[in-house]
Amino acid sequence: MSPEERDQSILDGAIGLARESGLESLTVRAVAARVGVTPALVAHYRPGMDTFVADVFGLIVAAEREEVIAAFDDTDDLREGLLRLIETLLDADRDDVTLIWVQAWALGARNDALAARVRQEMDGWQSALEQIFARAAAAGAIAAGRADTAAWLLLAMVDGMNAHSLVKWAPRDRADLARRALAAVLDSATPEAEVTGSRATVSHSPDPRPPTHGPPIR
Repeated sequence: MSPEERDQSILDGAIGLARESGLESLTVRAVAARVGVTPALVAHYRPGMDTFVADVFGLIVAAEREEVIAAFDDTDDLREGLLRLIETLLDADRDDVTLIWVQAWALGARNDALAARVRQEMDGWQSALEQIFARAAAAGAIAAGRADTAAWLLLAMVDGMNAHSLVKWAPRDRADLARRALAAVLDSATPEAEVTGSRATVSHSPDPRPPTHGPPIR
């Protein structure tokens, strides 16, 4: 086996282990046992475990993002496409990736390389969703200039609900949950919502004119 093939086998083994048991399972010994080599060989090819964990995380979540966004690109119906995207992300079959995300947020507090990769991958999701919502704005489905807000809200809701599901604190009907999440995101970013918000802001603005008093009582 060439050095390149050996390195790839170690990487593939680590990815498989992380999908089964999470990022916390990635130790030199565990990866070595998975691949069937000595710990010294793993350490030789991957001398920095923090960076290795970050690489494994990035490869797993980037692959999921590419898959989900590519599936969305196949549809012409914006709302239907968004609903399918959310249903896909809330699918219980993806709990292995959800666990990887949740552990990455926690482990990133002590692993600078992982923290940087988490930020990079979250930026990737934010950018991909912004592009989708920019199409919605162009079609008049949401207010112009609200694509970033809609993307952030959707990302936060999906991340939160998926994290809740790991401890079984989530509605059983995930399809209904997806519909409600989508409605909340779109309703918050519609042109009508923006106008209503503007009116509410204006109506609560203080009157700059000095108070007018009636004639003194005699």
